[in-house]
Amino acid sequence: MILHTEKVIKNFGGLTAVNRISMDVEEDQIFGLIGPNGAGKTTFLNSISGAFPPSSGTVFFLGEETTGAPADVMCKRGMSRTFQIPLPFPRLTVLENVMVGAVFGADGGSSKPADERAKEALEFVEFPMSPKTPANQLNAVQLKRLDLARALACGPKLLLLDELASGLTPGELDEMMALIRLIRNQGITIIVVEHIMRLIKGICDRVMVIEYGTKIAEGTPDEVLNNPKVIKAYLGEGH
Repeated sequence: MILHTEKVIKNFGGLTAVNRISMDVEEDQIFGLIGPNGAGKTTFLNSISGAFPPSSGTVFFLGEETTGAPADVMCKRGMSRTFQIPLPFPRLTVLENVMVGAVFGADGGSSKPADERAKEALEFVEFPMSPKTPANQLNAVQLKRLDLARALACGPKLLLLDELASGLTPGELDEMMALIRLIRNQGITIIVVEHIMRLIKGICDRVMVIEYGTKIAEGTPDEVLNNPKVIKAYLGEGH
């Protein structure tokens, strides 16, 4: 078991954004996390990855309790992520942005130079621009691929992908699905938050569904997407 959460709650004042979510993610899985807009998916990722501590509940990563550990500690331990809206260092080049992950991630003490590991990550994701390109010259799709390269340069054991495929053309989506499978084949476990059901059905081993911060279903993609509670959450009462 690479990740275990137990009754995780995240409150913002009187709002409960994540409500008693428990889940288990096995090593080498691609685990999907889906739900309507505003369901609490990103907040849940933030709670387990150190962006902010959960209000209650426990998180175990690689067999050790990490509840409330900050993001830099989680990254050093082997959990890295991409973001719904990538936030690069705009004045740094593509290569320099990825080097940040190489220096401060789990492989920061590697004997291989940070620039070499950053170049390998950019090649792995087939980044389409020169590594010398300033990050502030990239479009939204290129920024997402940069974000992925930076997360991989951290040397993760668990990679969290937050709507990485949004905005892609059908052809680009096929390429991204193949890339995510390839990442898993490198021995990296993946949790993917996504609204694109073709991706969820095409690559995920298991899927969990959140609605209003609460887990309403979990199982294989087919089991979950045919669950009446899930259909109701996405389509409403009349379907």
